[in-house]
Amino acid sequence: MKLNQLGRQLVGLLAKAAPLLLVAGSSFVAPQLLLAQQPTQFQTAAHFRQSALVQAEAIPSPPGISQDVPQPQPSLSLANLEELALCSNPSLARAQAQVQMARGNWIQVGLPPNPSVGYSGQQLGSGGLAEQHGIYVTQEIVRGGKLNLNRQAAAHEVAQAEQNVIAQQFRVLTDVRMAFYQVLIAQRQIDVAHVIAGNYTKAVETTDRLFQAQEISKLEVLQAKFEYETAQVTLRNAQHRHAAAWQSLTAVVGQPHLAPQALAGDAAMAPKPFDYQQTLQHILSASPEIAAAVSNIERARWAYQRALVEKKGNVNVQGLYNWQDNGIGGQPDGSLVVDMPIPIWNKNQGGIVRAQGEVAVAERALQQVELDLQQRLAPVYERYQNARNQVERYEKTILTLAKESSDLSRKAFQAGELNYLSLLLAERSFATANLAYLDALRDLRLAEAEMDGFLLQNSLSAR
Repeated sequence: MKLNQLGRQLVGLLAKAAPLLLVAGSSFVAPQLLLAQQPTQFQTAAHFRQSALVQAEAIPSPPGISQDVPQPQPSLSLANLEELALCSNPSLARAQAQVQMARGNWIQVGLPPNPSVGYSGQQLGSGGLAEQHGIYVTQEIVRGGKLNLNRQAAAHEVAQAEQNVIAQQFRVLTDVRMAFYQVLIAQRQIDVAHVIAGNYTKAVETTDRLFQAQEISKLEVLQAKFEYETAQVTLRNAQHRHAAAWQSLTAVVGQPHLAPQALAGDAAMAPKPFDYQQTLQHILSASPEIAAAVSNIERARWAYQRALVEKKGNVNVQGLYNWQDNGIGGQPDGSLVVDMPIPIWNKNQGGIVRAQGEVAVAERALQQVELDLQQRLAPVYERYQNARNQVERYEKTILTLAKESSDLSRKAFQAGELNYLSLLLAERSFATANLAYLDALRDLRLAEAEMDGFLLQNSLSAR
């Protein structure tokens, strides 16, 4: 008789355990769990049951930020953080400075040599009989279109640097999106874990009282304490995960001292449709890494053309005007000197071979980038498929089954067909399913962010 009364009483306490986390469409529902305030004094099972049924109330949703994280300020959206990162991430400023360097090089390599001007004094020890005083101008004339070829090669260095800026922008955006969803889902995990931990604290108190009244066994007390300790570990892990994700997010947006804040966003939105072949072709056709490799090939080819004309020697022209030549009675005269090297021994043979090698290296580098992208996409797409499959199954089936199982367990417990230990295990399965769903949701969002960003990430490590 007491056991049946105890069952109905505990069911009342556990009735709030079910709506821990449910997904309707793509909306995320904050968790709520069991156990309202317990009576301060245990009397009989019937009295305990009646008191708890009267006092049981829905527990408000816990805060999204744990006690170790400061209370949130106005929420930050993904768009806010992306804009902040594009303005503040130092790797982007560095890449843009490299474009400036390349443009400066383009200007410099196309400039002709400066002329030189000097004084010429000859036969100065002749006692004024044959002294010559004059001024000369020397100019090197570049032949073979070398300056134009220099500019052509340098122009593709500029294009390569510009593609590197685009690639760096994608790295930054991918890093922001990945860190954003890690923080956002960590907030949800704290919500779930906080409620689980709080309710298992109540469960420990309940089982202690029931054990003292000799209504349950020691095994059920130990199981409740085990669940409590496990819930505490889960909560602390979620808090640590949130702190680490926030630090990563603030680093990539270039604001390392940004105080923790709540994030505005929906992590449970519908999965993006990705097909492997279409995604691969899109990456191969539009990736800035591919574009940079193509620009490097063009640079190498123009550098090869430049090496071919290196053997065409430049012409040096010198014009001299003597305003006084004492050898001819102090009358003015002048001279003209023209010279150029003769390519007999040095025809830039080694430079040509080297330039040919640079072309081959650049062409193979393009092939390497293409294969590298395919190799990098494979595990990301696998994670995407696995996570999407998990998320869809959790949303459509597993969470519903877990809730139904929890409901049936409570009904069976109320009818005296299930002991308290089995009910605890059923509730743990429901909580575990919700935490696993959040893990799968995080993996899905991260994989989507990588594929959206052409597999580019780790912006602060890029060199």
